[in-house]
Amino acid sequence: MDLNALALFVDIVKAGNLSLAARNLKMSRANVSYHLTQLEKSVGQQLLRRTTRRMELTEVGQRVYEHGSAIRNEWEAVRESVAMFGKALHGSVRLSMPTGFGHLVMSPWLIEFKRQYPDIALELLFDNQVGDLLRDEVDLAVRVMSEPPPNLIAIELARVRYVLCATPAFIDVQGLPQTLDDLARQPLITSAVSGRELKVTGYQGDERHERTLHPTLASENFQFLREAVLAGLGLGLVPDYVVAQDVVDGRLVTALDDWRLSVFGSRLHLLRMPGRYQTLATRTLIDFIVARSRSWATSFSRDPSATR
Repeated sequence: MDLNALALFVDIVKAGNLSLAARNLKMSRANVSYHLTQLEKSVGQQLLRRTTRRMELTEVGQRVYEHGSAIRNEWEAVRESVAMFGKALHGSVRLSMPTGFGHLVMSPWLIEFKRQYPDIALELLFDNQVGDLLRDEVDLAVRVMSEPPPNLIAIELARVRYVLCATPAFIDVQGLPQTLDDLARQPLITSAVSGRELKVTGYQGDERHERTLHPTLASENFQFLREAVLAGLGLGLVPDYVVAQDVVDGRLVTALDDWRLSVFGSRLHLLRMPGRYQTLATRTLIDFIVARSRSWATSFSRDPSATR
């Protein structure tokens, strides 16, 4: 089997059609089609079903694509390893992360990463949307969700828990909520995403409860939400890491401590596209984020006040 033709086949599948693959490879469509036909002849099987509108992999084509993608990735790794021999680690990585967790927790990690690897260029996006990694040309994305999309490769980094909290002065006037239904009777401060109905899911033992939320103050800026809660404007429903120190210091008091609460999901994941070659810079950042996040989760959970 011609390895060049195999690599071209991987490019065709990733492009989605022959014309786009030809443009990406700066070849004529006829030339791309010819090499594909020759590859199918050498395999003895049809690899792609082609019509004027669409193209789809056959069962054999899917296997050839998976093996071809792995082979090409390994070859790219060899080339990069040889090129990097004796040199400082360099490259570029585009990382997307949630606004709250990114600003409050990940920012110091990434500053440390840049100190360790000054020649790696980082482009950082603060975004709460799941989005499309391919469309947004993002190498890695950190997201809070219950289940990652099945078309992406996901590494679970940590668990995320929401807490209800308020200032002692607010509690003296309004009282603490005793049930999830009480959230509808008090001014609520929490996060929101445009176009999505906001719900809170609460787990108490084996029981699962869900309620629709109608916050009186909502924002994607978690630092602002924290300041609003500290100002006594309402009952906060925010991730525990946002107000952990405020709880420890007594500026805020938590409620419904025997409930596990979730708004947008309970797990923090690192996401990437399958089949896309991971440069040494990208792999280094992945290892760094995984190590830092798991160390953070362990140390954070040791403080009972931070996870009440």
